[in-house]
Order: sequence, then C-alpha cells, then structure tokens
Amino acid sequence: MAYRVAVVGATGAVGVEMVKVLERRGFPVAKLGLFASARSAGKTLPFRGEAHAVEVATAAALAGFDLALFSAGSSISKELAFGAARTGALVVDNSSAFRMDADVPLVVPEVNPEAARTHRGVIANPNCTTIVALLAVAPLHRAARVERFTAASYQAASGAGAQAMLELEDQTRDILEGRPARPARALPQRLAFNVFPHVDVFLDDGYTKEEAKMRNETRKILGDPTIRVSATCVRVPVLRAHSVALHVETARKLAAAEAREVLRGAPGVIVEDDPGAGRYPMPAFVAGRDEVFVGRIREDASHERGLALWSVGDQLLKGAALNAVQVAELALGIGAGAPGVGAGAAGRG
Repeated sequence: MAYRVAVVGATGAVGVEMVKVLERRGFPVAKLGLFASARSAGKTLPFRGEAHAVEVATAAALAGFDLALFSAGSSISKELAFGAARTGALVVDNSSAFRMDADVPLVVPEVNPEAARTHRGVIANPNCTTIVALLAVAPLHRAARVERFTAASYQAASGAGAQAMLELEDQTRDILEGRPARPARALPQRLAFNVFPHVDVFLDDGYTKEEAKMRNETRKILGDPTIRVSATCVRVPVLRAHSVALHVETARKLAAAEAREVLRGAPGVIVEDDPGAGRYPMPAFVAGRDEVFVGRIREDASHERGLALWSVGDQLLKGAALNAVQVAELALGIGAGAPGVGAGAAGRG
C-alpha cells in the first residue's frame, strides 16, 4: 500500500529532513504534499528526482491525506492537527502541543512502541533532548530500574531551527574576520564562541521549559511517574547533534561492564567507549547518523548505585525527523519502525 503524505512545516530545518528521511527509507509515498506558511509558498523541495512545490498549510489543503507529519510549531499544530486526523490522516506531531495530553501517545519506537497502538489519530514526537537521553537511559531502566537521573545537555543550534544555525555561522564569520558579532535574534544570546544555560523560556521554579520537558516526557514515555529527573539545558556553538551528560541512579547496582553490554544490545544505540584510544561520541561525527551514540560509561564515584555516561544524537534526525517517520512506520505497520527494533543494534567499542 502507498500513502498520501503531507509534511507541514516542510521548509524548516526539521521539515526538510523529514522529506529526505521519507525518500531515504523508501517510505511508500503515493502523493507528497508540502505545506508551510504563506511566505514559503511556491518554494520547491526535491523528492525522488522531482521538484515539489510548497503550498500554504490550511485545513482544506490537508484534507485527503493518509499521513501528516507536522513540524510547524505548537500554534499550527493546535490549529490543524486534529482537523487533519478527523479527515482520515494519521498525524505525527513534532511540536510540544500534545505531548502531555493523556489521550495522545508520546512515542520513541525503540523505547515504548506499544504506545503507538493506542493512538486516536494523533501521536506526539518527544522533545529532541529527551530522545537523545532516553535511548541511553531506557535500556538501563529495563535492566535495573532507574530511580533518578540528572542531565546536563549540550544542545546544538539546530535545536532552535534553521535561522539559529545561520545566525551561528554568521556570528562566527564576523568574529573570525575581525568584526563585532551581529546581535542575536534567533537565540536569546550570542552563540558564537559562547555557551549559555537558556534553552526555551524560564518557569517560576527556576527551570526552563526545555528542562521541564525532559522530566515530564521521561516519566510518560517510560510509564513511571516516580522517576526523579533534574536537567540543565545549555546551548553550545555546534551546528547539529545534541550531547547529554547523564548521571543515573538505579535500584539494582549495574557495574559499568554490565551497563556497557546492556547498551550494546539496545536498538538504535551504538556504544563507542574506548577513551584511552580517543574514542567517544562527538557531535562532529554523529551529525547525519540515525543512531544515538553512547560512551564514557563508568560507575559514578559519588553514588553506590550510580552510573555516568555520555549520549550524543543528531537532533534533526533521531531527535526529530527520523523519529517521526519511524513512529509513522510503526503505527501503519510499515517495516520495523526503527533500526533494530525487537532485535537490538550491534554496538562497537
């Protein structure tokens, strides 16, 4: 069976990757519709050797599709997603609009594939940083039950969209060529040659919304509201691929060697853990890869049942576009829905 597929937000950083992922994975597309705001109407994107024009996203334009992949922001999703579902489309939404709705499953195919089967027309894609962290945390949770973890993220410009990536490039060029860096517009602070602990807006408790997403989404995805999570999310001058330093406390002690083997058998994970040889995950080499890479696996010297580890994944792919397409494959029964789901992915290192 081939499907009529709509991509909403097709000209954004994630939308462009969604189109590429559909083609690369051989998704059975009978008709492709590309949608965005009025300012992007008329632009074209390539798909299977042909140029496809972008149209304005409206309720009427989205009628008649079997699958709609949304990555246009929460306001557009709230306006159009359930309408598209009512006309027969499976909607996979990459925004935060419905992630915590009780009736909307929040799915990472390698972690909670069964949740996709409970959908009522809309499935939510988790936050990118949550996905990169949980590909490492979930296998440990299954093995020894994670009671608590702390996370410090090192998030690339790609997490704030295409304009943030361009802003980082422009500011870097300015500084290297001896000019004052142009002011930040897409991001809250200058990112070139800088880092800042400000991803999304600040909440009353001092955490940011991004940090709260990691806590709340983790509990929903793992189906365990008792897991304690504290995160500090930091923007770093990297174009794409997020990194997360994790400190995990388990109910049963996991030695580093056992944790390493657990992660080697986990779907969607590649273990790269030989620090003495300079082998550990780095964004420069993980960008463009589908898997999440995990390394620096060691026992936490500060806790008798603690582990410390380092997880890196491409925010635009596994953190967003790839996960959305895998969720669609899973819900529609196309292929495996994820690399190595049900079988485990081969690790190395």
